[in-house]
Amino acid sequence: MFVDATYLNGRKDHRVVSRAVVVATGVASDGNREVLDLDVGDTEDEVFWIQFLRRLRKRGLHGVVLVISDAHSGPTTSIRKTMAGVSWQRCRVHFMRNLLSRVPRGHAEMVAATVRTIFAQPDPASTRDQLRLVADMLRDRHPAVSDLLLDAEADVTAYAAFPQSHWKKIWSTNPLERLMREIKRRADVVGIFPDDQSIIRLVGSVLAEQHDEWQVSDRRYLSEESMAQIGTIGQHEISKEVNQHQLPTAG
Repeated sequence: MFVDATYLNGRKDHRVVSRAVVVATGVASDGNREVLDLDVGDTEDEVFWIQFLRRLRKRGLHGVVLVISDAHSGPTTSIRKTMAGVSWQRCRVHFMRNLLSRVPRGHAEMVAATVRTIFAQPDPASTRDQLRLVADMLRDRHPAVSDLLLDAEADVTAYAAFPQSHWKKIWSTNPLERLMREIKRRADVVGIFPDDQSIIRLVGSVLAEQHDEWQVSDRRYLSEESMAQIGTIGQHEISKEVNQHQLPTAG
């Protein structure tokens, strides 16, 4: 499951305020992608995310084995509280941005190239070994980077426990961020939304279009054969019941 948030401008109590829009998409056991849900709130804090994820569970979502998100405290804390036994993958792209913000500009290219060797390893053990080696190599000149790597080891390498053919498609939130950019593009035409329901109608329309496109596509996001390699997927899958709940459409 991929989760992410963006912010749109809307009116509340006669004021123009920033509204948090959270979206969840998933890859079902057959390898096809699905839009799972959306919500709008004051801020993407822990309380908001917990309510969002609990609602997904109540609507039938089960069998999730991995959640991919950024390291914002809202989703990370709520994932752990509401989805016990699920692995969390810290978005690699967001992680690299955070890591490079701790490096002097003149050293950024070298550090980035060194860290990328972690993600070029062929299996989980060598991935973790390489992370520790890189952290050790950078310790003297970039101790903050070394500490960050070691602290994030389990979260930033969670993808490696899955079939290798999945890795590039599950180690970041990029697939969902492309959808979020389309939401922002459509929202820019509106500018300021009159209320939360108008936000839900527009975002729901974008998500419904994308969901339908995924369902009729001849190409699966992940192959059914590779999905079968994930032990728990065969017994527990993302429930189709989630998608029996119709996304709202504009109108």
